[in-house]
Amino acid sequence: MHILVVEDERELANALKQGIEAEDYSVRVCYTGEEGFYVVQAQPFDLMILDIMLPGYDGFEILATLRDRGVKTPVLLLTAKDSVEDRVRGLDTGADDYLVKPFAFPEFMARIRTLLRRTPAVYQRFRLTDLEIDAATRFVARGGRPIHLTPREFDLLACLLNNKGRIVSRETLAREIWKVTSKHVPLDNVIDTQIARLRRKIDGDSERKVLHTVRGVGFVLREEHVR
Repeated sequence: MHILVVEDERELANALKQGIEAEDYSVRVCYTGEEGFYVVQAQPFDLMILDIMLPGYDGFEILATLRDRGVKTPVLLLTAKDSVEDRVRGLDTGADDYLVKPFAFPEFMARIRTLLRRTPAVYQRFRLTDLEIDAATRFVARGGRPIHLTPREFDLLACLLNNKGRIVSRETLAREIWKVTSKHVPLDNVIDTQIARLRRKIDGDSERKVLHTVRGVGFVLREEHVR
């Protein structure tokens, strides 16, 4: 099970990471809402732990945008506010559960286990024409034929899939997949090479292409209708 923790209080975030990992879960921590927002769209997680009081975009805004984009990852909200209005707002926005700080760690883990038991695995399976993707097992097939992707190629595909129908720029791929934020680190050729390899594997000789290049802008995953 893969869990994403988005918490700007570093001491608390690191403590949660250590405690969750001690229960044999895989954990990634993001210290800003912006980073967490992009990470949860670029790769699959079984659960997102999201603090509400974040600098910049708060947890409510992040959650609302994720739900609007179709991201179905279960979300446990953390907050220091214990008002009924905030709890209702969080649940109405799309949170699956709500926990007020400070909390006892055993209760925190109980909430996590409950959400993971409640969540069906189907939300991690996707289909575009005859392209099948299972994010949980990182299995990919086209027309029923399994396709072997490298970890980098799968991460690229997952990022494009989570933005299905929307153009993803090279800058976004550099930031989300290669974790490079400086424009002074040129990755265009590297990205183009990886995209070309991914296209050969998932499109190949298929009549319906799904991975397209928008010249000068970026890449998009969408069905191409045959006339």
